[in-house]
Amino acid sequence: MPNRKKKKIMGTAEKPRLVVYRSLKYIYGQLVDDVNNKTLLAVSNISKELRQNLKKAANKTKASKQVGKILAEKAVQQKIEKVIFDRNGYLYHGRVKAFAEGAREGGLKF
Repeated sequence: MPNRKKKKIMGTAEKPRLVVYRSLKYIYGQLVDDVNNKTLLAVSNISKELRQNLKKAANKTKASKQVGKILAEKAVQQKIEKVIFDRNGYLYHGRVKAFAEGAREGGLKF
């Protein structure tokens, strides 16, 4: 079944698309400019610089919230404040919701 949401959700350089992908162990977040076909920023809990911070997290949901917050802080440093949230077909529940709440706490608006 084709993903029909991609036709409606388009990110630009001023308002990029915040894409969430979650696997069984990890969560990934990307800011994508669909007009220029570029990934502006990517953060996941696999990256070496985040592992030290995420060791304190008790579970995957809390780690997801921290990853969202870190992504938002990096985006604000690049002067990106407004985004379009693309949950990538996942329900807005659990780790996806925690990621979004972390991104909002970090300063993103969507």
